[in-house]
Amino acid sequence: MNLKSLLFLALSTQLLCPALQAEDKRKLRYTDRKPQEYKLTARASEIDPRAKEHPEIDFVFEKDGKVEDLEHAVVNTRVKPRGKLVIWMMRYNSQLFDRLSKYGLHAIQVHYANRWFSKVCREQPVGETCRGNVRLEAATGEDFSDQVNIPHPDGMKERALQFVKWLAKKNPQGKWDYYLTADGKDLRWEDVIMAGSSHGSTTSARFAVHQKVGRVVMFCGPRDQLQNWQNLPSATPSNRFFGFSHVLDGGWSADHYCRSWELLGLNEHGPIVDVDQVSFPYKNSRRLITKCDVKENTRRAHSSVVPGGSACKNARGKYIHEAVWRYLFTYPIEKTGKATPLDPSCNKNQRES
Repeated sequence: MNLKSLLFLALSTQLLCPALQAEDKRKLRYTDRKPQEYKLTARASEIDPRAKEHPEIDFVFEKDGKVEDLEHAVVNTRVKPRGKLVIWMMRYNSQLFDRLSKYGLHAIQVHYANRWFSKVCREQPVGETCRGNVRLEAATGEDFSDQVNIPHPDGMKERALQFVKWLAKKNPQGKWDYYLTADGKDLRWEDVIMAGSSHGSTTSARFAVHQKVGRVVMFCGPRDQLQNWQNLPSATPSNRFFGFSHVLDGGWSADHYCRSWELLGLNEHGPIVDVDQVSFPYKNSRRLITKCDVKENTRRAHSSVVPGGSACKNARGKYIHEAVWRYLFTYPIEKTGKATPLDPSCNKNQRES
């Protein structure tokens, strides 16, 4: 190697070293002396004194003598971390969180102003932007709707940030600070997985259209029929959205989930796949359904796609969708199925039900 080449190599190494060091510093590694699964809880009103109740939408800190604003978190330092934070947008689901920690994910469930659903946007038919705007205000704490007044500290975004900052101090073994920006003023949203069921899956999707995130997991949703936000230019690429529904769920049988999935562009990444007939990795699709036996109970069908009492089991009493749940949260987003034509049935029924 001549002198010119050596000088070029030395200069290149000098220039690259800071970048490589920065990249290495961002790698998530646990240094826990006693590796274990940590389950943590805290009240949102105690974490952030700015938090307020909104009784006009039944959003309170205590009700009937029970604490309503308790938030939950889990991390397992025995498992190699994936460097992804799940924000769960419904009530705490311990069985789901047990699985998320085993996948190597950090997970939190936050208490944010989400009790508006049966209180506003009740006109018939509901306006095209009403629910979408309220969802976005509830998620961001920014003024997107004239139906509610949800300030910044009470939106999901700020509640999640304050909870992660609290966790970083209370549980340094869990390396929660990995998900904070360098200035500590925001989450690193590219490493966040928005997830929820029903109402929560719908708001997760609405937020992801507005804010680019790492992934979206939508159980039994999103719905919001008659709304058009699903068709807005999305900050989050369509291959990062994953949906899972039971075919007896009213939102599926009335074609509402199917419509939302297509408007979000999920048909560009594979066909609708019956997970009980097609094995992992489900043709790399983002649109998964099940026909498992729920005794024709449509209410059970709605909640059967998440771990819990309504989920389907085999003859040995084991959940039959373990592989599906892992797929939804961990399958590489860059691996996608083939685009499929739009299904006319997905838009045939726009009625409220």
